[in-house]
Amino acid sequence: MSDDTSGEFEGFEVIPAVDIQDGEVVQLVQGERGTEKTYGDPVEAARRWIDAGARTLHLVDLDGAFEGERRNATAIDAVIDAVDVPTQLGGGIRTAEGAIDVLERGVDRVILGTAAVENPDIVAEISEAHPDSVVVSLDAKDGEVVVEGWTEGAGISPVEAAQRYDDLGAAAILFTNVDVEGQLEGVATDPVRELVDATDIPVIASGGVATLEDVRALEAAGAAAVVVGSALYEGNFTLEEAQAAVDAE
Repeated sequence: MSDDTSGEFEGFEVIPAVDIQDGEVVQLVQGERGTEKTYGDPVEAARRWIDAGARTLHLVDLDGAFEGERRNATAIDAVIDAVDVPTQLGGGIRTAEGAIDVLERGVDRVILGTAAVENPDIVAEISEAHPDSVVVSLDAKDGEVVVEGWTEGAGISPVEAAQRYDDLGAAAILFTNVDVEGQLEGVATDPVRELVDATDIPVIASGGVATLEDVRALEAAGAAAVVVGSALYEGNFTLEEAQAAVDAE
């Protein structure tokens, strides 16, 4: 674990994703089970990204996201024990008690999707105990926030949802564009820019990154960071190349 629990980003940050299903690192296409491609042991992946210069790791319990309760706690605990950079964890965290438990276990930030959309006050409750520790995940499909592992529409737009969290202590918004997620076909910057313009909370972008130009485009759209999965695992570019592409600007 890391001693850095700040929600602040120092310059634009490229954050590698370690998405875990059945104890293995996987990447899904548009978040759909059955589309996964596996990439081995989570600890090995985490160490690989840290060796490549990762300043933060993005951990997701995919089984937890779909089933509503954490399923890969053992694998995630192993990653936390093995790394010395800040970690953010999502998937299956549905209560304040559950969030505080993983924060006290050593995770630096918890990512709340369904729980925060359905009960925004949970963000304030957790933030009161652990300031700057909550990332609100707003996943959008066709312009609508989706919950329950991207299977149900919430009847609200990302901008409308984000504005709820300005005064509740959220450290960041994680915005995933499900329409382009996992397809390696490029990003959609307009929804990111709209979200950045609508809230004072830092926005972490996710979904569709395929090239270094995609990374630059998300920085230009105002995002504070980007989570990258498939493009790194498939070798489209290296983490060093991605961070250098934005640091050089």
